Amino acid sequence: MATATNISKTSDKTVKTISPKPEIVPGISKEIIHKLSNEINNMLSYAIFNGITINTEINTLIQNSTVDDLINSHNLLCKNISPATPKSIEYTKKLREEEKGKTLFSKLPLVRNLIILSIVFLIAFIITGLSPEVNNDSLDKGIMDNQGLSLLLNLGFLTAISGLGVLFYLLKNVSTAVKNGTLVPEDTIYYVALIILGVIAGLISSEIISFYQKDAQQINLFNKGLMALIGGFSSDAIFSILQGIIDRIKTIFIPSNSAT
Repeated sequence: MATATNISKTSDKTVKTISPKPEIVPGISKEIIHKLSNEINNMLSYAIFNGITINTEINTLIQNSTVDDLINSHNLLCKNISPATPKSIEYTKKLREEEKGKTLFSKLPLVRNLIILSIVFLIAFIITGLSPEVNNDSLDKGIMDNQGLSLLLNLGFLTAISGLGVLFYLLKNVSTAVKNGTLVPEDTIYYVALIILGVIAGLISSEIISFYQKDAQQINLFNKGLMALIGGFSSDAIFSILQGIIDRIKTIFIPSNSAT
């Protein structure tokens, strides 16, 4: 009996060691196929809700439900709903579902934060503008010749104008993105960086006048304020111009690989 028991245990161990390992089958996983199908449904819902014309052949492709047909229908729908993307549609849908019962002001945190920041810059603009330290004479001096509280208030005044300029640009972009369904989570990080760039660009643009204007009497609130506003509004364009100049300079001293 003991021998039979030992033999059975040995055979069990042998069976366990002989059991084949699960093979990894190459190809598209079921999770990806499910996600592909989900994005197709989201795009169809978005297109129907917004009255966007879609290709009728998509129906046949979806009914077949093969991977090739799903990919083809996904590609066709991406063209139909452009400039919106599956990612932006899913993000908008998520916001709509999670923020049910909340006010319109709370449904889009990005828009809310931009509006609050615009009000902050507007208040700063009014407060610094009311100060007697902010005038043509103090602006004539610029950063190099001004100092103390007067310099701080003048920089605050120009910073507020620059901030209003960049936020004016961003609010227009966000409203267009919400309307077209192109809002994505990464926009939050992008807009924060663009606000900082806008303030820097506005300050630099407004102070350039002081360095290149020989007659200080020609510098006034309008000139500096306008340059700060334009610098903030067009910060993205200014960055692109400067980046283009740097790239051209680099090509002079650092030849490209194709040239070698």
